[in-house]
Amino acid sequence: MAELKERLRTDLTAAMRARDQVRTRTLRSALTAITNEEVSGHSARELSDDEVMKVLTREAKKRREAAEAFGAAGRGEQAAAEQAEGEVLAGYLPAQLSDDDLSDLVAAAIAAAGASGMSAMGPVMKAVTPQVAGRAEGSRVAAEVRKQLSAGS
Repeated sequence: MAELKERLRTDLTAAMRARDQVRTRTLRSALTAITNEEVSGHSARELSDDEVMKVLTREAKKRREAAEAFGAAGRGEQAAAEQAEGEVLAGYLPAQLSDDDLSDLVAAAIAAAGASGMSAMGPVMKAVTPQVAGRAEGSRVAAEVRKQLSAGS
């Protein structure tokens, strides 16, 4: 069994014993998403830690987007609940890259590819994406690549 999945199950048990409703609800939801991912497709399989991390990243993004939507709609209580769940999930994800670190990685990839102009966006994204996997959202990476390519042309 994946080590991260086992840690989630152990933490769920601890949260249930501590009667921590937010943590319990969040971990149950995350484990359900992992199970759904395992049984999707032609045959059931066990997810690796990397695949579990991808599911958790997707779940955290859903919480973040829902919190923004609720906040924009003036539903502060639900936005706060989604934000709290997002914070629980963030504890299982790797630390996010700072803007400076992301900028440096993108600049290095552009220099290595000898890229210039927006036509080089695909190759640069292809080079940067594996380096930032799980540590920066794709839209954030794309925005930085776009910014640097348009500034350089």
